[in-house]
Amino acid sequence: MPLMAERLSAIGFSCEYINRNGVTNLWARRGSAAPLVCFAGHTDVVPTGPLEQWTSDPFVPTIRDGLLYGRGAADMKGSLAAFVTACEAFVAAHPQHNGSVAFLLTSDEEGDATDGTVAVTETLKARGEGIDFCVVGEPTAVKTLGDMVKNGRRGSLSGKLTVKGIQGHIAYPHLAKNPIHMAAPAIAELAATVWDAGNAHFPPTTWQISNIKGGTGATNVIPGTVEILFNFRFSTASTPEGLQQRLEDVLKRHGVDYEITWTLGARPFLTAEGALVDAARGAIRDELGLETELSTTGGTSDGRFIAQICPQVIEIGPVNATIHKIDECVEAAALPHLAGIYRRILERLLHD
Repeated sequence: MPLMAERLSAIGFSCEYINRNGVTNLWARRGSAAPLVCFAGHTDVVPTGPLEQWTSDPFVPTIRDGLLYGRGAADMKGSLAAFVTACEAFVAAHPQHNGSVAFLLTSDEEGDATDGTVAVTETLKARGEGIDFCVVGEPTAVKTLGDMVKNGRRGSLSGKLTVKGIQGHIAYPHLAKNPIHMAAPAIAELAATVWDAGNAHFPPTTWQISNIKGGTGATNVIPGTVEILFNFRFSTASTPEGLQQRLEDVLKRHGVDYEITWTLGARPFLTAEGALVDAARGAIRDELGLETELSTTGGTSDGRFIAQICPQVIEIGPVNATIHKIDECVEAAALPHLAGIYRRILERLLHD
């Protein structure tokens, strides 16, 4: 992040660190006029996994057969480098450009995501500093750079369900109450439930169990409780409040004795077709000769936080086939084209 701040300062950006609870965040801005185009991304990466399974050191960038290997090469250090070089080229060609350009960089996206982009957006909102357009550098391409752009993301709603029974000897079930047996019919109904049909922009909402934990480890003890972790990935066709109510109605209908803790990880967001989507489509067409696909599939991103202060947020980045994997890599020749896409977006939105 200091290297990026140094490069950005050299082309006229004012750099400000907005840190919180040990998390480093950089807000860099060039210009004060509207509209403001922001590039957003993260410098942190997921753990490497077993080092012995990597072909080369995951933290030493290595090019083999035209591919740049390293943890974060695709998610998302490649995009960060392209952001900077795109801005350097844009400022060199348009030193008196209209509007403003900003960078929102965090080191807390792959982790808890509580003191990173959230801290910056809260600070910007408090001082009335809005963002008009934002490009997040998440790896969005499927087969080749530019084939897909994310113009929204589904929401994420998690629950920790504890079903309460009565522990006892497995040979005397009439003296106990098995919470797993109690929960099973409700789980079957929940798994078969159609939560919504999605809409023109989002696939249907899904519900999945991620973990079930119960019992003492002994084969002759009926457990007293069972803990079930689950998650909704939901579209704008549903609300978190509605999903909570429907799930709890099923539990009550089956007579389940339970406690539940809800965690709303993200609300869905959507950027409709408009200036930013048009600029991205045109930039990809001019740079690569491709007609890109708009999509809202995949997991969550920091775009969900930025969307609270920015009306138009999209994500464009390299191919995502190897992200979070051993030997993560990105096509080295694609990175200059990615920078070209970012530069062309700036030219379309902030032309002289």
